[in-house]
Amino acid sequence: MADTAAALTHRRVLTIALPIVLSNATVPILGAVDTGVVGQMGLAAPIGAVGIGAIIITGIYWIFGFLRMGTTGLTSQAHGAGNRGEVDAMLSRALMVGVGAGLAMILLQIPLFWAAFQLSPASAEVEGMARSYMGIRVWSAPAAIAIYGITGWLIALERTRAVLVMQLWMNGVNILLDLWFVLGLDWGVEGVATATFLAEWSGAALGLWLCRDAFAGAGWKDWPRVFDRARLKHMARVNSDILIRSLLLQAIFISFLFFGADFGDVPLAANQILLQFLAITAHALDGFAFAAEALVGQALGAKARDALRRGALLTSFWGLICVIALAGAFAVFGGQIIDIMTTAPEVRAEARQYLIYMTFAPLIGLAAWMFDGIFIGATRTADMRNMMAISFVVYGVALAVLMPLYGNHGLWLALLISFAARGLTLGARYPALEASVD
Repeated sequence: MADTAAALTHRRVLTIALPIVLSNATVPILGAVDTGVVGQMGLAAPIGAVGIGAIIITGIYWIFGFLRMGTTGLTSQAHGAGNRGEVDAMLSRALMVGVGAGLAMILLQIPLFWAAFQLSPASAEVEGMARSYMGIRVWSAPAAIAIYGITGWLIALERTRAVLVMQLWMNGVNILLDLWFVLGLDWGVEGVATATFLAEWSGAALGLWLCRDAFAGAGWKDWPRVFDRARLKHMARVNSDILIRSLLLQAIFISFLFFGADFGDVPLAANQILLQFLAITAHALDGFAFAAEALVGQALGAKARDALRRGALLTSFWGLICVIALAGAFAVFGGQIIDIMTTAPEVRAEARQYLIYMTFAPLIGLAAWMFDGIFIGATRTADMRNMMAISFVVYGVALAVLMPLYGNHGLWLALLISFAARGLTLGARYPALEASVD
């Protein structure tokens, strides 16, 4: 029996979660360096070009985030069942999907980028630079998307320190090459793109090396197993459910931004700043949600109901500790954080009006984040899709009722209600998840 037979302890949860929290903390640093080095050129257009280009590329990559989640759930279950051959075969399937999706993105780059600029138009100068940036970065799409699969596979096996090493390597290489290519060689926007291109390919290579034990056996190249129709169909169903769920979730946040724009530039800017509080919350809770994915998946694979329940409870306990700390920090230091993010007095004042929602957001959103991890680990993705659809409708009704009455306050209330709806609806499905373990 795999690791599910080992003691499920607080130490084990933290060993899985903390490297993910640290890994996520490095992500904003890279964005700041990218902006900072092009900012040294003394022109506005390169900054805008890197910003728009990065948003478009990462937005397209985000569509394939299902590969990370689906791989974690399926691999952790195989690991819990002690099926090493299937664990290694899952890595091969994930890599094939990642590389295939990346090659498709390279082939379709012209219509994809055209459509992106129709949705987010920019000046001719900025668009031209952004196209140059994306034209370089797109060639690392197979590596970048495959990394989702590698990351999911490593998390399933509780090897989150390896994930941290991979993230630190990629960000470190990217930052060093940024400085060399842009400040040293004066390559400008193309230098930033080339740095990321090389960092992503080197990160994928390092990821494969970190998974080298999988390639020592025969399971990864057991082609009848890798291409087994039933397993491929199940993988496709899991991933498509996660994709639909994620698109609905993204639609909530995009509509939040669009509706916020109707209130004017100052409320829009305030909302953008406060959304960074939610980003901090999400990055912190990811570690505990990922731990839930691994532990719940392994318990389900081992058909150990008590281990599943204990894994869900322990990871959620530490998630609760995390959100209490965040809520307290936002309540005490939220004003100072706002002041760091903007120097505009009117935006500072506006953001403070809605700061109370940031105090409650981590507490209200905890159940949604943790149940996401639990249900991903159990691959109960149809429940995730369906409960997300219900929550999307609840959000729409809340918007229709609250925005006309309370304006931007109503918009924030609707968003928090959508968090609560996700947690409550998934919570209602949890007993059936436990009952399925026999």
